[in-house]
Amino acid sequence: MSQHVAVLMGGWSSEREVSLRSGTSCAAALEGEGYRVTRIDVARDIGEVLARLKPDVAFNALHGRVGEDGTVQGILEVLRIPYTHSGVLASALAMNKDRAKVVLAAAGIPVPQGRIVDRREAARRHVLPPPYVLKPIDGGSSVGVIIVKEDRSHPPQEIGDPDWAHGDALLAEPFIHGRELTCAVIDGRATAVIDILSNDHAFYDYDSKYAPGGSTHVLPADLTQNIYRHVQELAVRAHQALGCRGVSRSDFRYDDRPGGTGDLVVLEVNTQPGMTEVSLVPEMAADAGYSFGGLVRWMVEDASCDR
Repeated sequence: MSQHVAVLMGGWSSEREVSLRSGTSCAAALEGEGYRVTRIDVARDIGEVLARLKPDVAFNALHGRVGEDGTVQGILEVLRIPYTHSGVLASALAMNKDRAKVVLAAAGIPVPQGRIVDRREAARRHVLPPPYVLKPIDGGSSVGVIIVKEDRSHPPQEIGDPDWAHGDALLAEPFIHGRELTCAVIDGRATAVIDILSNDHAFYDYDSKYAPGGSTHVLPADLTQNIYRHVQELAVRAHQALGCRGVSRSDFRYDDRPGGTGDLVVLEVNTQPGMTEVSLVPEMAADAGYSFGGLVRWMVEDASCDR
C-alpha cells in the first residue's frame, strides 16, 4: 500500500494564495510519484482533521504565520505525525526576522543593522535616514514591505492606517544597494546561486516573485568564484545556525556597484520556500539534478518528528 501524504496548504495568513499554489503543485507531483495524497486547506480545526485522517506524513506547503512559525509544527509533534521542513524552534526563530538576525550575527554571519519600531512612530517620522526598508517582523513573500527612497520627504503614511494588516511591530533596516542573490540548502548541501533581476520593479516584491515574467533568474549567478562560494557557505551556516531541516533558502544582498561597499549580507532564511511553478527552490533543485517529483519525494522521505 502506498504511503498516505497529507499536503497542508492554504491557511489564513497573508500568503494563503501562494500556499495554495505551492500545495497544488506539490500534491500533483507526489501523486505522480505514486503516493496517496489528501489535500487539506488548513483551517483552525487542523488538529482534529489530522487526528481523524492519520496520514503517514504531513507535507507542509503552508507559508506565513501559523504554518511557518512553529504553530503547525507543534500540532504535528503532539500528534506524532512525521512532517517536512524545519521543526518548531527553527521555524519560530526564522519567522521572526529580528530574533533570527540575533542568532545569525552570533554565529558570525553578516546581517543588516536595524531595529524594531512601532508602525505609528514610523508613520510620524523617519525612523532611519532614507533610504531604508520597513518590513513586518514575521511575514514573507515581501507582503507589507515598504522601501523608503532617498527623495521621500515624509514617512510612509499607509503604515499608520487603522486597516494595516501586518502587525504593529516593524523591522527598520538601512536599504542595501546591489544585487539580490539567493541560495538553497537541500539535504545539508548548498545549491547553485541565483541572481534575481526584478523586471520593472524596485525590488523583489510579491509580483516579482509570483507573476509570470515578474523577474529574471540568472543561474548560475555571474559572480567571482570566491564570492559565489562564500554565498553557498553562508547559506549552509545560516541553515545550521537556526537549526533548519529539510530544505531552506537564504536571501542575500551584495553591493558590487562601482564605488559600492562590497558588502554581502544575509537578509533572511526561509524555512518553507515557495514551491510554485515560478519558485526559486525547484529551479535550483533542478540544477542539482532533482526533478520536481524527485525533490518532493526526497522531502517526504526526509520527514520526521523531533526536527
